Amino acid sequence: RQFARYLQAVVEEFEIPVDEGVDVSRLSIRSRRAGGFNVETSRGPMTARVVVWAAGEFQYPRLDPFPGANLCRHNSRVTSWRELDGNDFLIVGGYESGADAAIHLSRLGKRVRVFDTGEPWDGRNADPSRTLSPYTLDRLNRAMRSGRIELYGNVTVDRVEQRDDHYRLILKDAEETTFVSAIPPVLCTGFAGSLSLVRDLFEWNDEGGVVLSDRDESTLARGLFVAGPLVRHDPVILCFIYKFRQRFAVIAETICDRLGIDCALDIDKYREQRMFLDDLDCCQDVCAC
Repeated sequence: RQFARYLQAVVEEFEIPVDEGVDVSRLSIRSRRAGGFNVETSRGPMTARVVVWAAGEFQYPRLDPFPGANLCRHNSRVTSWRELDGNDFLIVGGYESGADAAIHLSRLGKRVRVFDTGEPWDGRNADPSRTLSPYTLDRLNRAMRSGRIELYGNVTVDRVEQRDDHYRLILKDAEETTFVSAIPPVLCTGFAGSLSLVRDLFEWNDEGGVVLSDRDESTLARGLFVAGPLVRHDPVILCFIYKFRQRFAVIAETICDRLGIDCALDIDKYREQRMFLDDLDCCQDVCAC
């Protein structure tokens, strides 16, 4: 509620025109020569010279990470952990959502086993883009004292099978190590991201990451910028906490320059407050922001 009030205050103070309840279904380039975009929406077509794609990442749960995932329950489909029956849970994914699920279930007296391709709970990386946030890690460490949580790191789930009245989670190793539970495994495997709607307007690398200019702009569609957790400049991940905010002014400066607007004084204010991040050297090993 506090954050909502803050956003409302920003809109009112700067008289930002906001259209609510508008669903964007498609974005296309108007003309390679003239530039600009056609935007198809639930309120009819619109045009724009510049688009900043900041549509979020949590509308499209990743439901098919491995065979048998359809037998599982994605964490985004759980309204309350109290509503789930059973006492023995298998969780696929150990980042924020997986750790949060394990914490809540263990508090309810459930046994929980968590599987992840890495070890985001080891706490050795200071960058919360690559490990659990300090808040979640602290909660997880306290929950571990119950003895009801087991963490399996550096493992890959090969598939999930259903046999009669139980589910079998099988790891991708030589022994096909198997874990059994009477409850559908919980998928904490993240989300596909809203960029899937405009995928054809971006280049993508071999790891499935979006390719952007050093100004967070599409390399295929001039004037199309991205703000959100999919922004990466290898090996730097622009995290949820400060680095997003520090990149907003970079995009704003680029747009102003192209429109012939002098925004130097405004950008200087961001620099003075260390909220203008165009040098990513501080983000290599330790998140200095």
